[in-house]
Amino acid sequence: MKTARRQPAAASHSDPPGLATRSIAADIVEGVLRRHRPLDELFDGAGAHRALAELDERDRAFVRALAATVIRRLGSLRYVLNLFLERGPPKEAPRVETALLLGATQILFLNVPDHAAVDLAVRLAQHDRHAVHYAGLVNAVLRRVVREGAERLRAADQALLDTPQWLMQRWTTTYGAATAHAIAVANGREAALDVTVKSDADVWAARLDGQVLPTGSVRTIAGGVVTALPGFSEGAWWVQDAAAAVPARLFGDVTGRRVADLCAAPGGKTAQLAAAGARVTAVDRAPARLNRLRDNLSRLSLEAELVCADVGEWQAEPFDAVLLDAPCSSTGTIRRHPDVPWLKQAADIAKLAEFQGRLLARAAALTKEGGTLVYCTCSLEPEEGKDIVAGLLARETSFRRAPLGDSEIPGIGDLIDDDGDLRTLPCHFPNPNARFAGLDGFFAARLVKH
Repeated sequence: MKTARRQPAAASHSDPPGLATRSIAADIVEGVLRRHRPLDELFDGAGAHRALAELDERDRAFVRALAATVIRRLGSLRYVLNLFLERGPPKEAPRVETALLLGATQILFLNVPDHAAVDLAVRLAQHDRHAVHYAGLVNAVLRRVVREGAERLRAADQALLDTPQWLMQRWTTTYGAATAHAIAVANGREAALDVTVKSDADVWAARLDGQVLPTGSVRTIAGGVVTALPGFSEGAWWVQDAAAAVPARLFGDVTGRRVADLCAAPGGKTAQLAAAGARVTAVDRAPARLNRLRDNLSRLSLEAELVCADVGEWQAEPFDAVLLDAPCSSTGTIRRHPDVPWLKQAADIAKLAEFQGRLLARAAALTKEGGTLVYCTCSLEPEEGKDIVAGLLARETSFRRAPLGDSEIPGIGDLIDDDGDLRTLPCHFPNPNARFAGLDGFFAARLVKH
């Protein structure tokens, strides 16, 4: 039985500054860990924590940073805390562990004074009727974290601690131990902001205090609200990871061609195709996501036909080109979505793969003879990428691979595997400045119907 989301206690004159933000962050962390809600849903849209609207932008940013860091560093945090807890956190008072996680995060990873981190964690426990009896425990454990936590953590392999064992085993089998560990290390860093620009990448890189990546995307670590950055309101660019920007370019020149973008929302690939001159039909089953796509196209002054439909059942005249970015486990996007490892399980991958196979079969039927089909996912798992393509090629003799060429798109030569498919990893695109390094993990294959 699901429990109602706990709202923070009303502020009183005796509450210290900062308690309200910690209380909201605690609710959000528990939303992920105990109610299995995606982190993004708890910050944005209809499912967002109601009290966020009452905060100013600075406090909202702090809540997001605090909650996301707890989830990103969950394994390391639990490792350190369990060193100082004889019997683990009390199960009858879940807010005790939450208070400890938030306090330890501020001590070990965020620029918060130790005394404030400890005091506010204790106050969190005191404001919960189940946890109040453990306020002294919270205080004692976090004081040990202040004294010994950083040293204990330096002696541990944090990348391994922060990666569930089932995922590390999968990646080791697929990519080898060294690459699997490099993926885990990359996932421990928050991703920079990547944008796709309509034109003049060098100009926008300068205006956004960023750099142009080999593939043409602009990467920046500019802080603040995205919508307030130069060029956003003018529709000069849109947010899109550099790896996610590659699949739409695998069609080559799409000027005047009919292109279907399946599972299209939030619309980065639709925008790319429309900006390149294609006649795009964007299909998605979620009305809210489709509305967001419509808003994005309006801001960018781009046009596409939008269809709200289940891709697996949608019927239409065959297209010159079809792009399917299939729903997946999203294990390639952990840098941006640190909750993924803790919300997904190995069993989810088999279920998703079956669904992806059905979607790809429908995409194949929507591709006309002589047309091109690009299949992609933001998953690192072969069952959701190469295996899905192999299944289609075994069933549909009218399709063949169209391998990617090394010089086709600048910067992707080293990202093409032996079959000619695209495979990006979070540890790709290294940079001396770690904040500029990395890519989402993406798979893409290009097929031609003959």
